Amino acid sequence: MVLIFAESHNNLHKKSTFEAVYYGRKVAELLGTEAVALVIGEAKNSADLGLYGASKVLTIEGISHFDSQVYGSVITQVAEKIGASTIIVNHSSTGRSLIGGLSIRFKAGSVSAVNALPTVEGSFKVTKNVFSGKAGATYEIKTPRRVLSLSGNSLQPEVIGTVVTPEAMTVTIPQSRIKVIKEDTIQGTIPLPEAELVVSAGRGMKGPENWGIIEEMADILGATTACSRPVADIHWRPHHEHVGQTGVAIKPNLYIAIGISGAIQHLAGVNQSKVIVVINKDPEAPFFKAADYGVIGDLFDVVPRLNEALKKFKAS
Repeated sequence: MVLIFAESHNNLHKKSTFEAVYYGRKVAELLGTEAVALVIGEAKNSADLGLYGASKVLTIEGISHFDSQVYGSVITQVAEKIGASTIIVNHSSTGRSLIGGLSIRFKAGSVSAVNALPTVEGSFKVTKNVFSGKAGATYEIKTPRRVLSLSGNSLQPEVIGTVVTPEAMTVTIPQSRIKVIKEDTIQGTIPLPEAELVVSAGRGMKGPENWGIIEEMADILGATTACSRPVADIHWRPHHEHVGQTGVAIKPNLYIAIGISGAIQHLAGVNQSKVIVVINKDPEAPFFKAADYGVIGDLFDVVPRLNEALKKFKAS
């Protein structure tokens, strides 16, 4: 059996969770078994997990906030009860805080940030990117049990099943040692790790008062906004928008970099984007070497004109 922890945010499962369930179903098919999704807490669209391959959806209630020790214990108990050989989580902040403890509790080998289906002939092998995406590595898991975290946007989930009625399950819930005093969440935008379209800008914007053209482009495209580290450090933009090696690593289908030189630390967090477009007035900017498309020009001239062209294109 393959158990997928179906992560939720604001009582909803996001695209990354459907990716994990779809991935888990494909792994289950390779192993000749079934995929089971586990929901901790409430999510309005849990039945939809069946659409992406879960043959069964189990729910655990009675947990008010995330605690990696509590969640790790619950997930392991469920895995033991259903006889799972494999546990899959998202490579999100939640998944990253779970995978190590799950590996110990479940007595399993683990690999984080896998980006493709495994091979199971002879032994279980998975691949992941290493050296900030500059190379790939194959890992062989020799233990009979395994825990994997799936890197976001690694595969496109497809509808391959039908809705499944969630079933309540009972396990022993440990007492949490964490007390939540206040919780602030970002509302009204697609989180960067899940965004398929990202418009990002750097110090070339000259100041936070000029960000309107970036937000306008993002609105036209239905994209999420991002920024380089210097911009976040000087508080032109909030830190949750910082992408790069020391910020959020992303893999969107389209990444538009405006007024960003393309330092190696920034590239390390965005170089897995499927298409990169760079707008910069410096023809020697390092980012052009990584770009699929580049525009050499003053962003204050290029971006407004591009926004108008995008509006006309959408209108037509």
